Amino acid sequence: MAGQRIFSLSFATLYPLYVTKVERKGHTREELDRVIEWLTGYDADGVQQVISDGADLQTFFAGAPDFNPNASLITGVICGVRVEDIEDPLMQKIRYLDKLVDEVARGKKMASILRA
Repeated sequence: MAGQRIFSLSFATLYPLYVTKVERKGHTREELDRVIEWLTGYDADGVQQVISDGADLQTFFAGAPDFNPNASLITGVICGVRVEDIEDPLMQKIRYLDKLVDEVARGKKMASILRA
């Protein structure tokens, strides 16, 4: 299954790509960390620990300290697929994170990104 390959992707590989994306668009790592914390409960130190541990995405989301119950409010299209229609729970969580990173990079207001 193609989806399983992304599940084993190291978060340490993905995080710098997210940082580059938001910084290239004039935003900060702190904004990125804020949306990661909102979604997963990992603070900046927790993210660094996951990176140091070499955790894959499956482990990253399974170990999330406090996955936000309002994540279901994240809607829209990512990679040509509506995030609210993704059936696999892990893939949906990965795409939720992708969507939030895209919103930071596009300069959407933080209150809107965090579904306040």
